[in-house]
Amino acid sequence: MATSVVLFTRDLRLRDNSPLRAAQDTADAVVPLFVQDDAICAAGYAVPNRRAFLADCLADLDRQLRERGARLIVRTGDVVEQVCRVAHEADAHEVHMSADVSAYADRREKKLSSALAAAGRRLRVHDRMVTAVAPGEITPAGKDHMAVFTPYFRRWEKARQRPSHGAPARITAAKGVATEKLPSRRRIEGVSPGVPAGGETAGRKQFAGWRQKGMDAYADHHDDLAGDCTSRLSPHLHFGTLSPVELVARARERGGTGAEAFVRQLAWRDFHHQVLAARPQAARVDYRTHGDRWRSAREARDQIEAWKQGRTGYPVIDAAMRQLRHEGWMHNRGRLLAAGFLTKTLYVDWRIGARHFLDLLVDGDMANNQMNWQWVAGTGTDTRPNRILNPLVQAKKYDPAGDYVRRWVPELAAIEGRAVHEPWKLRGPHGKNHAAPDYPEPIVDLAAASERFRRARGK
Repeated sequence: MATSVVLFTRDLRLRDNSPLRAAQDTADAVVPLFVQDDAICAAGYAVPNRRAFLADCLADLDRQLRERGARLIVRTGDVVEQVCRVAHEADAHEVHMSADVSAYADRREKKLSSALAAAGRRLRVHDRMVTAVAPGEITPAGKDHMAVFTPYFRRWEKARQRPSHGAPARITAAKGVATEKLPSRRRIEGVSPGVPAGGETAGRKQFAGWRQKGMDAYADHHDDLAGDCTSRLSPHLHFGTLSPVELVARARERGGTGAEAFVRQLAWRDFHHQVLAARPQAARVDYRTHGDRWRSAREARDQIEAWKQGRTGYPVIDAAMRQLRHEGWMHNRGRLLAAGFLTKTLYVDWRIGARHFLDLLVDGDMANNQMNWQWVAGTGTDTRPNRILNPLVQAKKYDPAGDYVRRWVPELAAIEGRAVHEPWKLRGPHGKNHAAPDYPEPIVDLAAASERFRRARGK
């Protein structure tokens, strides 16, 4: 009896799962496998918030598999060793998995292919699972990727979208393969209190509700910090509990400006993935260097800590950073402002901020996190690398009534209207701020900071 192993990585779903579908088409029995990767733990990327969400995803995946006659096999250790061991135990002739874009994923895939071949087995890698359009599908003549989003998007819109397929009704599982216990969110310490539930079931429910009630308003209100009109689907896209191909198709079915704006954001996600696939070193090295002499963690220690704790004295920045700490998620406009403040106002190395985000974000991955940080720092693909986002101007535009700030910075809850964005102006005759006595003064002067950045960039 022919048997195949399906290695789940960032495709923790049964619907629109090409590796699973191909394995069922070419084998009599299937071993659904997930490996808790020691290398990811050793590198510090298995942080509590993502581990909690992952535990939910695996529990939901196992439940759905059991409903169809199978179960999820869980192992811990080196991915190559564990996959080869399971393939041997099941006498599997093939292993199916999804492609990914990081340098680590590429190394892992090559090692696994070689190890399986040495044992007389085959690795089959399936593309277009992590993204809607595969990273190498859109390339200009003589180049390996596109570096500017707008022309990329024009071609992305015309790219042929494969049809998504449903979940299998029945899965024939191979016998005699042992599994470890599933991880549990309850056993994970240090999880942010607002981390949402993970899993395909939760993701599909969330998308269905937002598509019905929130998508139409997305174009006009996705930057509204207090309105919170974004889909909040990024954790599900990161772990692959939702298919980006299906999301594009279902958004286009609904139509309208909101759906178009949402699809454009999915294209931005694909854009960053194709950049990192072609330039994996951009996860840690400037994509386009300006010779910056960033302030180090030692030089700017106190200001970096104030930024992390949401104590910069600039309310919209502090609100965003506190939302991150509480939810393991941050509004997209908040991410732009918080990253811009660290890199261009404090002139701190973007890698310090990117690492902090990865320590907390449920949706944190190399492509979106690193390339967005580089974009904001002006070392990435932004065609205006020296732009500076003034947090006061941005706050009054995207949180005009101050509701977002009051939600996340309770020390300022008593201040009405947009005055909440500049609480230092409420000092009394003796210089005391009676409206917000526990809130800090600004840690940096914006005008002086802008001048420092322009000097550093030679502008």
